[in-house]
Amino acid sequence: MTTFSYECLNKQGQTVKGQLSSDNVNHAVEKLRDMGLSVIDLKEVKQKQQSSFFSMQKKVTLGDLSLFSRQLSAMIGAGIPVTRAINTLSKQSENPTLRSALQSIARNVEGGMNLTDAFSAYPHIFSNLYVSMIRAGEAGGMLENSLLRLSEQLQKEKALKDEIKSATSYPKVIGIFALVIFTAMLTFLVPIFQGSIPQGTKINAITQFIFNASASLRTKPLLWLGVIAAFVAALVIFFRSS
Repeated sequence: MTTFSYECLNKQGQTVKGQLSSDNVNHAVEKLRDMGLSVIDLKEVKQKQQSSFFSMQKKVTLGDLSLFSRQLSAMIGAGIPVTRAINTLSKQSENPTLRSALQSIARNVEGGMNLTDAFSAYPHIFSNLYVSMIRAGEAGGMLENSLLRLSEQLQKEKALKDEIKSATSYPKVIGIFALVIFTAMLTFLVPIFQGSIPQGTKINAITQFIFNASASLRTKPLLWLGVIAAFVAALVIFFRSS
């Protein structure tokens, strides 16, 4: 979906500004009209280019969302208006991605957008389930309870994810250790073994491949280092974006 920045007039003749996500400009205009707003200006928000290959937007974790949901529930229960509560929590958030989204959500709600649409404008942060719970809470006047249940559910998901991560950490360590041992064997042991083979001895394809890999590793260490570094970088990017 595309993010649009809008400037509109509400029914009281006041100018309101904000952002919303929609499939195209026509759908965006329809959404704004459904909100009772008259469009003055509507522009597509251009996404900033990444400054480098490794620069990535910080991911909003389950822990971030669980904490935010619990705090927002408590503030609403204390009688604090939703927009004020979201603004306050955005300033307290240590995650820049979540902070920016919350600031935009607060502006959109202040501009006349309902809370559900404001949250749904950030599908990369708030899942369909999250938005559905917000919608149900907003429609039934039970937003405080919906947010509290969301916080508890997110905390359970985080605990399960942490258990899985802990269970898979040991195989990762073993894999790294095996890679180090294999590299050491190619570098030091294989040349010794190769030197002990008499000249003219027929060598099978697998053994010859190992000898060639050993020679390449010893004569072109920078090339192998670059390949390994690129492979590790690709894995890091994959797991951070998944």
